[in-house]
Amino acid sequence: MQLSFSYAAKYDKINIMRLIFDNSFLDKTRDIHMARHKGLSFYEKKKRISKEMVREIFVTIFYCFAAVLLAFVIVFSVGMKISMIGVSMEPALYNGQEVLVNRFVLKIFPPHRGDVVAFLPNGNPNTHFYVKRVIGLPGEKVQIIGGYVYINGELLAEDESYDKIADAGIADTELTLGSDEYFVLGDNRNFSEDSRSGNIGPVSRNTIVGRVWFKLSSGEDNMGFVK
Repeated sequence: MQLSFSYAAKYDKINIMRLIFDNSFLDKTRDIHMARHKGLSFYEKKKRISKEMVREIFVTIFYCFAAVLLAFVIVFSVGMKISMIGVSMEPALYNGQEVLVNRFVLKIFPPHRGDVVAFLPNGNPNTHFYVKRVIGLPGEKVQIIGGYVYINGELLAEDESYDKIADAGIADTELTLGSDEYFVLGDNRNFSEDSRSGNIGPVSRNTIVGRVWFKLSSGEDNMGFVK
């Protein structure tokens, strides 16, 4: 009887040890599994964050590039700045006043009558830019009679009142403009070297660099759009 009890006690002890071992093993297994799961979650989160960071970096680079490109286009097309030389465009533009030239618009649209344009006389790169107003268009006949401009035999109706022209120059006889030629005059008609001069004559479109669209402040405080 004593032997049986000892055997049973020993057997129970073994079972208890086995149970403890099994539970400990299960706990460790569970801990390892949880650790692996946490590690995997951290890895996935890290991977997701890395992709988002890369995307943000590329988006930032794209916007920076777009901003630089836009700035370049704006400066190239509308930001060319030149200074007025002489009084030929007064009172619209004054001697020494800085103006902005739109070089892009004339690549799409031809100059219109009344536009103020900047050009190089005869395309000469060694001279300064001339700024004048377009009066005659390609194919038109231009003549100055009695101090006034006639287009195709009719008196030109102008929006502004200009001085009567004292010297018609080469326009005292009728001029027929070519397919890409423009007749230009300064607003200050009697103090302007323009298409009336034999040294300049009708202006070819390929010598016009752009349309003068904005005038910066001068001593006369007349900053604004050029009309």
